Amino acid sequence: MIFLSQLLGAPVEDPQGARVAKIVDVIVELAQVSQPGPVFPRALIAEGQDDQRWAITPDAVEWRDGILRLRRPIEQFPLHPAEKSPQEISLAEDVLDKQVIDIARKKAVRVNDVCFSDNWQLLGIDNSTLGLVRRLAPNWLLGAKNRPTSTNLIPWEQIELIGVQRQTEAEAQTPQPAPSRPQSGHLAEMHPADIAEIVHQLTPGQGAQLIERLDDETAADAMEEIDTERQRQILENIQPERAADILEAMGPDEAADLLSQLSEERAKELLRLMKREESEDVQELLEYEADTAGGLMTTDYVALNQTKNVAQALESIRFNIQEHDIRVVYVYCVADETQDERSLLGMVSIWDLLVAPPTQSLQELMETDLVTVQPDTDARTVAQIMAKYNLLAVPVVSKDNNILEGVVTVDDALDVLLPADKRRKPTRMY
Repeated sequence: MIFLSQLLGAPVEDPQGARVAKIVDVIVELAQVSQPGPVFPRALIAEGQDDQRWAITPDAVEWRDGILRLRRPIEQFPLHPAEKSPQEISLAEDVLDKQVIDIARKKAVRVNDVCFSDNWQLLGIDNSTLGLVRRLAPNWLLGAKNRPTSTNLIPWEQIELIGVQRQTEAEAQTPQPAPSRPQSGHLAEMHPADIAEIVHQLTPGQGAQLIERLDDETAADAMEEIDTERQRQILENIQPERAADILEAMGPDEAADLLSQLSEERAKELLRLMKREESEDVQELLEYEADTAGGLMTTDYVALNQTKNVAQALESIRFNIQEHDIRVVYVYCVADETQDERSLLGMVSIWDLLVAPPTQSLQELMETDLVTVQPDTDARTVAQIMAKYNLLAVPVVSKDNNILEGVVTVDDALDVLLPADKRRKPTRMY
């Protein structure tokens, strides 16, 4: 195996054995890293005494006893600019001594060294103490020349780089604006709670970079699992437009809680950048006191005309789950679902819908003797009511005319019964 620590600073000899340069970096193409399959360096970067740099292809060198011997004169290799291209990854600058994500172990690890096979395939990273010692100690101190050394090798395909945006080869060849919905790679397959735990292992800046790597939906789910202070730091560190996209993908109640932790100026900026409908929902929730039903409720729910049948209701539920990621427990029956102000007439559980005949109307199925709360109902009272009646959600209605304002779900209601430092939702600042 060949280690990056051995390559950096290694002398480069011409075919006659004269030293002409030293290795200062190893470059990998971003497009290749983004695709499945083996990864090989595009070039070993050699620097001469006059600071001139050449891009040397690995197949044009022989590695022996810590020295790179060129198979042809160095002048025949292309020059390489001091600044790397956006389509390149510098293993010395972007990977070595940086933190990366170990996908299998779901944790952030430090890169102490990078390992290649003898034919220059990029095998993985070494995060063992020996990987660090290898860079500081002379070879004789590490043991006999051919004695295998113990490393903690994490395969290259098992890691995700932080702060390096993946892209396809076509994207690398055609300059494009940054996508509004980045590809999350392996991270999208992880549970949001695991992503949140990784974010907590990183610095605030790195955590923000990681969240920016995710698509909007994955980022929103992960943000809901991150503690309040880190949420605030992330929204302060990422681009406002990106932050607004993530807030739009969150539930209105979660977005309102998050925005309440920011400065009023920053919160207003993000609300302006959000789509009008989502922004209005969040602003409405921000008007309520945090320790009330209005402060707990979400406006993400399914309300349907009571005249619709079971088949239509199930189709609407399916649409809302797929398009809006709404977690449906009950369908709320109203006279006219197209109106902004909808009087609550009844409620049907999803269990009743699943066993009822497809043609049966919601009016025939709905429960009309409902337990409801009002927007100014104390949050603890809401939790006690839900516990008393064993409810998974409770509708919030206006005091005068029974207009459906929102829904409090059981997770948010029970959260208020926990000690402040154990709550999933933060206390609002305004």
